[in-house]
Amino acid sequence: MLKKADKNAIRLQRHKRVRRKISGTTQRPRLCIFRSSNNIYAQIIDDTNRVTLVAASSLEADVKGTVNYRGNKEAAKLVGQLVAKKAVEKGITEVVFDRGGYLYHGRIKELAEAAREAGLKF
Repeated sequence: MLKKADKNAIRLQRHKRVRRKISGTTQRPRLCIFRSSNNIYAQIIDDTNRVTLVAASSLEADVKGTVNYRGNKEAAKLVGQLVAKKAVEKGITEVVFDRGGYLYHGRIKELAEAAREAGLKF
């Protein structure tokens, strides 16, 4: 059985491999996801200018007040809706999806589907 440190090292290798192929541009920025055991974070990043355009996490008041535990699918869905809403307000409709080396399953999938439903295209 793999230890948690080993799993994270493998995830980081996968993330580096994917990041060689994916980068966000001004026209189509990158939706980057980070998942911890207690929270989930999403950022929309313009890699050419090295600027974070929009950010949302389960630590924000909108999400914190709605869910009991911020590390589950329900919280991830709310973060996806929140980041998409903020992006659409800034005029961002198309993004490149960077799952951060995580498997497209569970909380990552919920966040992505909620962002798509709220108006982001990727």
